[in-house]
Amino acid sequence: MRLALIAAAACAATPTLAGESWDDISAALYGDQMLLAATGIIAIDAPYRTPDDSRAQMAAHVVAPSGTTVEEVTVVLDENPMPVSAVFRFAEPIPRFYFDVTMRVNGPTPLHVVARTSDGRLFVAESFVKTTGQGACAAPPGVDPDIALLTLGEMEIALAERTPLPPGEMRLASLAERLNTLDVAIDHPQHSGMQMDQITLLFTPMRYIESLGIDLEGGEYVDMTGSISLSENPQVSLSIPSGSQSVDVTMTDTEGTVTEAHKDLTGY
Repeated sequence: MRLALIAAAACAATPTLAGESWDDISAALYGDQMLLAATGIIAIDAPYRTPDDSRAQMAAHVVAPSGTTVEEVTVVLDENPMPVSAVFRFAEPIPRFYFDVTMRVNGPTPLHVVARTSDGRLFVAESFVKTTGQGACAAPPGVDPDIALLTLGEMEIALAERTPLPPGEMRLASLAERLNTLDVAIDHPQHSGMQMDQITLLFTPMRYIESLGIDLEGGEYVDMTGSISLSENPQVSLSIPSGSQSVDVTMTDTEGTVTEAHKDLTGY
């Protein structure tokens, strides 16, 4: 509900200057809680200009300050119709986290990544993403919607041997705990509600991935809340502890479709 209210406010608002949207979004999400500079805590890896607005990779490393752990990570594309683009919530707080997610970027926008730590503090890092001007949220889907329904919710799981090292001052913390990267490729059209059928000229109803739950060894690890900002057929990559033996992924979309996938990770 919180994401929907913020999306509605963004769609109703007139164009704003850079920074004004973030003021409204951060106030809606965090009230008057202080947002601290994330130097040495969050490193964003996003393109200066998206080569493909409909499928742009947004990545970040988060390393908790000494003596704390990470409870939640929020990704905000300020000028997207649904700015709160993904939220990662951990069943048990973890020392560090890496993610790389394919997203739609509707137009030039600030990008904010916010981490909540176990001591209640909020850390924020900011970048800016330029686009080619395609208006990705309203762009026609790449696959016929009826055909997309045939494989909707199917998932492929793969494991990379090591999570990429973060830059500079974060690298030492990275070496202290070895992590692998889990890749989850999802078949889903991710209808934004803004896409017009080129024949009927009617808008395709909104339908997107609402949540992605990832369990390790049969126990909860992280739950990702999605949005229309996720790309069509999105790929979600994230760090998991080295030595994990099995993974179960559950996808739920806004129409109530639930699909599951399992992979044994022995031998990695």
